[in-house]
Amino acid sequence: MKNNFIIMNSEDNCATSLAKIPKDDEVELDSGNIIKINQNIPLGHKFALKKINKGDLVKKYGEIIGVATEDIELGELRSCYKRCYKRSKIK
Repeated sequence: MKNNFIIMNSEDNCATSLAKIPKDDEVELDSGNIIKINQNIPLGHKFALKKINKGDLVKKYGEIIGVATEDIELGELRSCYKRCYKRSKIK
């Protein structure tokens, strides 16, 4: 398993792919935990590092980038355009 993703900050709950990650691939985190990818993840797209429940804050770069509008499962493709409120809408 090579690192084909990057986690920008230790507080992030999503990672960004550095290459296509096929469905059913397993990625290993620095902690040694292994995540099974449950959807094809295109280059540059994000996937959940843990289950993100509806209403949870979505973090990247250690910053809030949105709020989940639906549950996002571990290893699932996540698009803030479809699955979370934008940060600018958070009050």
